[in-house]
Amino acid sequence: MLKNYLKIAWRNLIKHKVFSFINVCGLAIGVAAFWLISLYVADEWSYDRYNKNADRVFRVVQHGSWNGGKFNLAVTSPPYAPALKNDYAGVEDAVRVDAEGGGKISYGNKQVNQGDMIFTDKGFFNVFSHRFLYGEAATALAKPNTIVLTKTLAIKLFGDAENALNQTVLIENTPNMVTAVIDDVPVNSHFSFSALRSLPANYTGKWGNSSIYTYVLLKNHDDYKQIEANSAAFFNKYLKGEQGPLKYQMELQPLTSIHLKSNLDYEIGQNGNITYVYVFSAVALLILAIAVINYVNLTTARSSVRVKEIGVRKVIGSSKKQLMLMFFAESILLTVIATLLAGVIIQFALPYFNQLSGKTLILLQFGMAKTLIAFVVFTFVTGFLSGLYPALFLSGFRTISAMKGQMGSQASTILFRKSLVVFQFIITIVMIAGSCIIYQQLHFVMNKDLGFNKAQVLTFHIHDKSARTKIAAIKSQLMQNPAVENVGIAGNPIGNNNIGSGDFNLGADGKANPESKIVENLVVDEDFIPTLQIKMAKGRNFSPTMGTDQKNAIIVNQTLVNEMGWKDAIGKTVRTGIDQDGHVIEKQIIGIVKDFNTYSLQHKIAPMVLTMPENANDEDNLYVRISKNNIPATLKYISNVYGRFDIESKVEFHFLDQNFANQYQSEQKQGSILFIFTILAICIACLGLFGLVTFTAEQRVKEIGIRKVLGASIGNIVTLLSQDLMKLVLVATLIASPLAWYGMSRWLQSFAYRININWWVFAVAGLVAIIIAFVTVSVQSVKAATANPAKSLKSE
Repeated sequence: MLKNYLKIAWRNLIKHKVFSFINVCGLAIGVAAFWLISLYVADEWSYDRYNKNADRVFRVVQHGSWNGGKFNLAVTSPPYAPALKNDYAGVEDAVRVDAEGGGKISYGNKQVNQGDMIFTDKGFFNVFSHRFLYGEAATALAKPNTIVLTKTLAIKLFGDAENALNQTVLIENTPNMVTAVIDDVPVNSHFSFSALRSLPANYTGKWGNSSIYTYVLLKNHDDYKQIEANSAAFFNKYLKGEQGPLKYQMELQPLTSIHLKSNLDYEIGQNGNITYVYVFSAVALLILAIAVINYVNLTTARSSVRVKEIGVRKVIGSSKKQLMLMFFAESILLTVIATLLAGVIIQFALPYFNQLSGKTLILLQFGMAKTLIAFVVFTFVTGFLSGLYPALFLSGFRTISAMKGQMGSQASTILFRKSLVVFQFIITIVMIAGSCIIYQQLHFVMNKDLGFNKAQVLTFHIHDKSARTKIAAIKSQLMQNPAVENVGIAGNPIGNNNIGSGDFNLGADGKANPESKIVENLVVDEDFIPTLQIKMAKGRNFSPTMGTDQKNAIIVNQTLVNEMGWKDAIGKTVRTGIDQDGHVIEKQIIGIVKDFNTYSLQHKIAPMVLTMPENANDEDNLYVRISKNNIPATLKYISNVYGRFDIESKVEFHFLDQNFANQYQSEQKQGSILFIFTILAICIACLGLFGLVTFTAEQRVKEIGIRKVLGASIGNIVTLLSQDLMKLVLVATLIASPLAWYGMSRWLQSFAYRININWWVFAVAGLVAIIIAFVTVSVQSVKAATANPAKSLKSE
């Protein structure tokens, strides 16, 4: 019987080629879009789940607040790990990760600047799972000055990873023995590295100096609750003496939620965003829904064609169940064909989708067996859902009425069909409006005045420590080229969201105030402000001729002055910390700069203190403003000059405007993906409209012929066939606008500086949808209107 149903289904598909083509193409595009987004979402959810003990691994982070400010830090201080392991029985192991392990690594005559090496404890492999190619996990980091290489770095240094074991490499002239080689870190890890270096023996530091990442392996998953509940006691025991009174909370983040759900200061890597995962999951389901709606609409609209067939089948003994099975067979067969076509589309689209999303996805991402099972289940579920309403509707006709070709009242069915069309266009209009607002916001953040001139400024890190002692000579030689307009120094590259922060305290006459403030600290020289063309609001810049500026002077930004409520800040003495001997550090404010952004526009401008470098190690980032003329020659000149001071390191330029642009890469990728799928949603919805108007034109062919004989113009016929559908699109615009406004308002909340949503965005989105729909409908309407009425009016 099933074979017979499939034959009948195949004959119907062949007989009605236009409608079959529309259904198959629409569903294939919908399935392909759904599967691509599913691969993306599954990859985002997979982060860190490859670790064997992922459900018991947590990262320790800290939150604090007081009247003067707050902090939300992904980093902790070095003593956290041993203290947690000692104080809580539920902690099976605790390890520290120090991301500052990078540097120049050499073996023989091979030298590589490797910035992604990290320091860690010997228990690292108890907490994290990595496949060992050579060496043993238990002893790999047991001794000081040992290193574990990833396969790629081992091949880079030794040619063959097997040759690396037990060899000695130099890192900044310090010998390290290679004790193991592991596979490269999986791409779905929230942090990556090329090598692991053992921390020094008895490694520790002050409780208030948060600079490393702490991970704990718990004996039981729920043990984190007890540790978090004891935050206050932990703070009072270890931290209160250094940090003073504040509201403190220690949080244990599940390892598997860091990538999507953590957005703290000083994250170890670029994290994703759970909001985008939810949005794209919804988009995938909605696009598939649009395709399924097309099938339902076209099948129910064409019910009048098959009503006599149903009557005949009922007369010869077909039951309602058998008729339903026949219609289910049709929908499943169509879904199988569409899914096979979708597989071909996915295979061709994946390289472009990977380039767009920054992923390395493949069709069989989760293995052949799982993928095939998923495709089969997905096909039958989609086929069943697609055919459910048509099967119930078509099999429900009464026998006598069906034999006469009478369908009874179709008011409820027509209303249902119109509702589905409205739903389709609500989705497409929301997506069109969303794409427009995302584009506007990204254009805004990319072009907003940041308080300095970011154009034509390049920055690069000075790796060699000896070169940092020769900054004056480097600057002098660079300035000999007329194309080099200015050269400055800073302790950090701005625009990378990783400026350091510290304590700022002011009481009467510089005495300590119980309520301190956290401020950004940026180390700069006297040329930094003119190089970036930052404007002074009051006071003066640092001066090399003023001997006290290096240790006793600071410059603050306008935000800090405003938050402190100062009318005149120049000359004030403030406390900026405590030195290693416990003495209060006091400095005098000599200048105020107008506010400028050091972070992306997702962050508000924070209070900032600028200080001069106290030693050569602080002068490790060079800022060079160059002219627009012959940039390649200027870059070559800068490389040659720097090469005289650091023979072994290659200059890695970063243009400052690109530093800031990189902070919006995630939003740009998500916006591009949403735009592509918006186009697909529009195409699928328009396919449905095209099918509906084609069928309507076929059903009203004699009416159109009579109207033409009586003098109706082509415009009259087009209006006749399209006006009802255009009304539905207009209704969809009215419903979609508030939905789009609400959704995009929530998205914009992630930016401290954002656009205002204008009403005309929704008007444009609706107008675009109406125009596209009208063009789609008009193509077939014009064809029907220009047909020869003599043919349509011939008697049957």
